[in-house]
Amino acid sequence: MCGIAGILHRDGRPASIAALTAMTDVIAHRGPDGQGQYCNGPVGLGHRRLSIIDLTDAARQPMETRDGRFVLTYNGEIYNYKELKLELSSRGHTFNSSGDSEVLLQAFAEWGLDAMLKFNGMFAFAIWDTKERRLTIARDRFGVKPIYYAEINGTFLFASEHKAFRAFPEYVSRLDVEGLAEYLSFQNFFTDRTLFCNVKLLPAGCYMQLDQTGKKAEPVQYWDFHFEEPEGNIGEADALDELDRLFQQAVNRQLVSDVEVGSYLSGGMDSGSITALAAAQLPFMRTFTVGFDLSSASGVELGYDERSKAEYMSYRFKTEHYEMVLKAGDMERALPTLAWHLEEPRVGQSYPNFYAAKLASRFGKVVLSGTGGDELFGGYPWRYYRAVVNDDFDHYVEKYFGFWQRMVPSGTLPRLMAPVWSDASRASPIEIFRSVFKDHAPQLTRPEDYVNHSLYFEAKTFLNGLLVVDDKLAMAHGLESRVPFLDNDLVDFAMKLPAKLKLGNLTEVVRLNENEPGGKAQRYYERTRDGKLILRRMMSRHIPEEVAEREKQGFSAPDASWFKGESIDYVKRRLFSNSARIYDLVDRKTVHSLVDDHLEGRENRRLLIWSLLNLEQIMESYF
Repeated sequence: MCGIAGILHRDGRPASIAALTAMTDVIAHRGPDGQGQYCNGPVGLGHRRLSIIDLTDAARQPMETRDGRFVLTYNGEIYNYKELKLELSSRGHTFNSSGDSEVLLQAFAEWGLDAMLKFNGMFAFAIWDTKERRLTIARDRFGVKPIYYAEINGTFLFASEHKAFRAFPEYVSRLDVEGLAEYLSFQNFFTDRTLFCNVKLLPAGCYMQLDQTGKKAEPVQYWDFHFEEPEGNIGEADALDELDRLFQQAVNRQLVSDVEVGSYLSGGMDSGSITALAAAQLPFMRTFTVGFDLSSASGVELGYDERSKAEYMSYRFKTEHYEMVLKAGDMERALPTLAWHLEEPRVGQSYPNFYAAKLASRFGKVVLSGTGGDELFGGYPWRYYRAVVNDDFDHYVEKYFGFWQRMVPSGTLPRLMAPVWSDASRASPIEIFRSVFKDHAPQLTRPEDYVNHSLYFEAKTFLNGLLVVDDKLAMAHGLESRVPFLDNDLVDFAMKLPAKLKLGNLTEVVRLNENEPGGKAQRYYERTRDGKLILRRMMSRHIPEEVAEREKQGFSAPDASWFKGESIDYVKRRLFSNSARIYDLVDRKTVHSLVDDHLEGRENRRLLIWSLLNLEQIMESYF
């Protein structure tokens, strides 16, 4: 796990090692164990190293093939590298190191772009072909590791984090107001836009190839999610056994390391099951939980602290357990540093994740995470059910779109963004939403089809946002976060499971009247144990049944209570200040009205308040 950066001057002028070193220095937190630079004519490749597999100098990067043709800078882990190494050895390849970086490099030399389909792991890499004078950048199929890119005055830049570009002399940070409109609609980015003009995030499962011709390069997709009903019948007993086998295989694969491996541990089944299997293989495994002081919480937030549940799981699996308790005020303490590392806000209120990574990093370099289980196995049934319609694709999009305007409805957006709306109005939230489905054919005839369409959407958008946040906040502390649910074989199997094995009675759901106040539909949507049915049954083989059957609960602080209680002065000081930077972008009167709705108890706008606070800090840090 590392940080990468690079330069390709399309006009042929030589790359500056000083500029390249400055770029990698900015992201030194991603790789505190070493650094390296390679410059050859117009190309420069930089690397910051976090040593996980093969701790010797033989694994240093940038790394060249023996004949000097290919040069690699790489961030990630290829978990099946030992199998690939055997295959490459049988084809005559020899190796100087014992890690996965050289395997990736020689696999590319042997198979070219086809090598990416052989990799089971997480990666973002760049390879310079000295013979063809061609640069290839690529991102893993699920988007666990990010790679940003920009074209600046004929120079192509790439890096693990956008902030590396700020060290390049010709780069100037400018805010993309269309990107801001996208974020304020969804609390996420559904396209490859960012908050920064001309800076894009390479989409998951994509690569780009560039040469010095100046021809515009576009991302090429080599893999995509595809959720669909299987053609034949799959018996539940057989499906359970196969899921169990693949899940155990996935966890075991991701334990490969030359340093200790720990695990996040909430009170839920995803992290609990990963911990159960990992602890059976690793003696004295460490686990980490972040809880919350609930003395001023109210309502549903009274259940947000899962420390006692995590402690019980630690007891069951005999882990060495560590906890941190967050209080009102910890957000404002962390926000300047968090915003610098996060760069652009994405899904959720991510400061608890920042503290969780900080805790885990005190005891090691690698931690396992339960991210991905919900998106693969239907962990949010209330979303899918409400989107199931007996109608055409356009009506489905319109209905589901309503769920994903997480902060500001389209009708309010022009008023909120009045200071810049003349430029931002080109962004159409509904068309952005619709464009996500362009590669997932809208053949919607059964309730199961709608559910699979929704699972595709959430894997492409919500999961992608979670992974970007997870990467940046872990790497802010020099920590590698691994996601066993995103194992190639496990994902392939999950995408072909019948919807009925993941969710409840879809036929009944279609008949429910969701507009009936307090009626059967509302009660049904609130039955949050209904998701991930087959995953719950499988995991009950490894964790206590009461844990496997526990209601779905996200990892969130009681901010709705804190924002209108102990943190109210901070919220007002930051968002009601006459000098607040956000008012170059958003309308002061509209913001005050929306925030007052929350402070006075009329609406729960915790997501919007967090996002505005984060945006204000990002404006101070980057613009």
